[in-house]
Amino acid sequence: MCGIIGYIGKKSASPILLEGLRRLEYRGYDSAGVAISREGAITVRKKTGKIDEGIARLLKAEPAEGALGIAHTRWATHGVPCDENSHPHLDASGKIAVVHNGVIENYDILKQRLIKAGHKFLSSTDTEVLAHLIGEHYARRAGGSEALTLAVCDALREVIGTYGLAVICTDFPGTIVSARRGSPLIIGIGQDENFVTSDANAIVAHTKKVVYLNDYDVATITADRFDVSNLGADTASVQISHLEFSQEDSARGKHAHFMLKEIYEQPQTILNALRGRLDFEGATAKFGGLNMTPAELRSIDRIVIAASGTSWHAALVGEYLIEELAQLPVEVEFAHEFCYRNCPLEKNTVLLVLSQSGETADTLAALREARRRGHRGLAIVNVVGSTIARESDGGIYMHAGPEIGVASTKAFVSTITILTLLAVHLGRMRMLSAKRALEILRALEALPKQIEGILSQNNQLKKLAKKYAQADDFFFLGRGYTFPIALEGALKLKEISYIHAEGYSAAEMKHGPIALIDAQTPTVFLVPQDSMYDKTMANLAMIRARKGPIIAVATEGDKAIKKVADDVIYLPAALESIYPILACVPLQLFAYHIAVARGCDVDKPRNLAKSVTVE
Repeated sequence: MCGIIGYIGKKSASPILLEGLRRLEYRGYDSAGVAISREGAITVRKKTGKIDEGIARLLKAEPAEGALGIAHTRWATHGVPCDENSHPHLDASGKIAVVHNGVIENYDILKQRLIKAGHKFLSSTDTEVLAHLIGEHYARRAGGSEALTLAVCDALREVIGTYGLAVICTDFPGTIVSARRGSPLIIGIGQDENFVTSDANAIVAHTKKVVYLNDYDVATITADRFDVSNLGADTASVQISHLEFSQEDSARGKHAHFMLKEIYEQPQTILNALRGRLDFEGATAKFGGLNMTPAELRSIDRIVIAASGTSWHAALVGEYLIEELAQLPVEVEFAHEFCYRNCPLEKNTVLLVLSQSGETADTLAALREARRRGHRGLAIVNVVGSTIARESDGGIYMHAGPEIGVASTKAFVSTITILTLLAVHLGRMRMLSAKRALEILRALEALPKQIEGILSQNNQLKKLAKKYAQADDFFFLGRGYTFPIALEGALKLKEISYIHAEGYSAAEMKHGPIALIDAQTPTVFLVPQDSMYDKTMANLAMIRARKGPIIAVATEGDKAIKKVADDVIYLPAALESIYPILACVPLQLFAYHIAVARGCDVDKPRNLAKSVTVE
């Protein structure tokens, strides 16, 4: 989604802002811009297109000098991608510049009022309306050291919607005013310099000391201090945190793309998810952050898991795991649907939300809705200090490190690993035997080396991808534990290669979709030697009979599969409940190599954003 970076200090702001914009590229954007304040004037440079081809080239031709500035990457909501709609936006006087993430829902009403008052607008964005509104309130203020902050507060009290924003004014040459509601914003604390950003990746090269702003916080930032107030309270809660990752962690390294790097990081990702959580002596898993006693955990009668996108597929795997191992009813909800329908939640129901970023707007809304109704909300997130992490009653961190590629890979694997541990933990409080639990824990412990073995098939998968790269349609089929992986495999291919792909239960094909099978439509069949093997093979035969090309993902040693599949990818033998983690890895590589073969921008697929912070 859109990205913000602001700087105030003694250095030249322009190169710092440009570097920050590059580190925000992975979030998805269509344009970028900067506003630099110096000697009573604000210089704005903004351009559609990629940063190096647009704003960076523009700044080289027309430099903007100054030690105070704000910058933005825009992902269009109101108004088409064009230079005029790019951020930053100025108020009517030209003294105030604003960058903004989020959506101002009542912008049209505010805009009509401002037009009647004589304001003229150069764009079709809601953000320019916000800039003019701040300017109008600022003009009414009779000066003073807090005039800009107070004007921002006055404007935000009229606003309906979400925002993360940064504001500068020529009358305050050493100040940035920032505010958030529903869109993440972070203050970076440096030495004689400070930063504001929507994503810690943008500032990790400069500082590791940060403050995560809460909803309705308004921060006034100078080079040597920051003050935070809250629109809805007399005082604001401020806590200084330290970033867990380094600049090197968020670098691409030797790999051609971040996505490929993150696929190869998955053995380490699993080790990070397991570290300190395997209790072989007690035949269970340990968690330090659930904030629930054993008695409270045993009292749970039902779990609702809310998530979106790839996390929703992980939730489906979690449903299988928890219901089988813990004998607890689980319901998986799209987070955006949970908020807008009257989902019945019994007394002992717990909501579990899944989010890599911890900022997904609809997932955060689901968490807030459940807690508003008096239910406990737990979370599995990757980003320490994120809003979901801070607002949940308890949770589990992935510790997967920065995930830069828009198409999630290592966070997906980490989430399923943690859900497996959670299922064992809950199961041991109910009916799960120590023997079965130990078997699962040992299988989890073996995963990193098994995945390294799958990654060693990369060249084979690359050849396979080239063979099928020109297909227009794909089916991905699985049953039981591998059904959600079929959905995830299809999503990965769609996201980065733009090939139409559908994931189905293999048994569901005969109820309609099989009509689309022909010699030009490949099917990726997940056929591990599990309890569903014979039935899945029967489903596979139906595709074969209709001359559909078949790529099978099967278990090592399965000789029968070679007779019915055109191509075979082998996985090591594993427990049925562990197969989802193993099976997703070759599908990630397959999608990646197809996208590369088709010349797609793997890390920044069109129309997509890494973290969806608007509904």
